[in-house]
Amino acid sequence: MASVFIVEDDHQIRGLAVRALSGAGHVVWAEATAMGGLQGIIDNSPDVVILDLGLPDMDGSDLLRMIRAVSDVPVIVATARDEDAEIVRLLDAGADEYVVKPYSGPELEARVRALMRRVGAGGPTRAISVGGLSIDLKSRTVTVGGETVSLNRKEFDLLAYLASRAGEVVSRQELYAEVWRQPYGGADKTIDVHLSWLRRKLGETAAEPRYLHTVRGVGIKLVDPQ
Repeated sequence: MASVFIVEDDHQIRGLAVRALSGAGHVVWAEATAMGGLQGIIDNSPDVVILDLGLPDMDGSDLLRMIRAVSDVPVIVATARDEDAEIVRLLDAGADEYVVKPYSGPELEARVRALMRRVGAGGPTRAISVGGLSIDLKSRTVTVGGETVSLNRKEFDLLAYLASRAGEVVSRQELYAEVWRQPYGGADKTIDVHLSWLRRKLGETAAEPRYLHTVRGVGIKLVDPQ
C-alpha cells in the first residue's frame, strides 16, 4: 500500500477520495488549498499525490510546476478538462497520470495502484540491478559501478522501465504509452533524445552500447554488459 496526499478543495470529492483510499489500506493526507498541499507534500514525502486543478488559491497546473521543482513524487491530476490538448499539456508539465471528474472511489484507487506498479512505489520490489547498474525505485537514485548518476525525471522513468524488462526488447509504442502516457509517437524524437542523454550518463554511445541496445525496427533492450 502507498501513502497518498490529496489536494482537493471540494469537500465531498475530498471525502470520497479519502474514504476510498484509506478503506483500501493506503495512508492518506488531504488539504483543500494549493499552499497547504505543497507544504504537506514537502513535510510528509508521500508515494503519490492526487492533485485537483481548480484550487481556490492557485491553479493546480501552477502547483504542479511548484511540486516538480522540489519533488519527483508521482502525481495524478484530477480534472474535468478532458480535451486531448489539455491532457497532453498536463502530462508534459509533469503529471504522471490523470483521472477525469466525476470519478468513483474504486476508479481512483485503481489509478493509484496502476501508478504504483509503474513506478515501483509501495511495491515489494524497491530496487533493480542489472550488471553494475543499480536503480532504487523508492529514492529514485541510480548508480553505475558504485558511482551515482544524476538523471532527470523522465530519464529515470525510462531507465527504470527498461530495467524492469531487462533482456526483453521493448517497443517504442510501449515506451510512449507506459513512460510518457501518450498513445502515439510516430516520427517524434523524444525517445531518441532521452536515450542519447541516458547513454552519455551511463558512459556509452549508440555506436558502442553497453546497457542500452537499439534493435532496429523493433525497439530498445537493456542488457547486462557482461
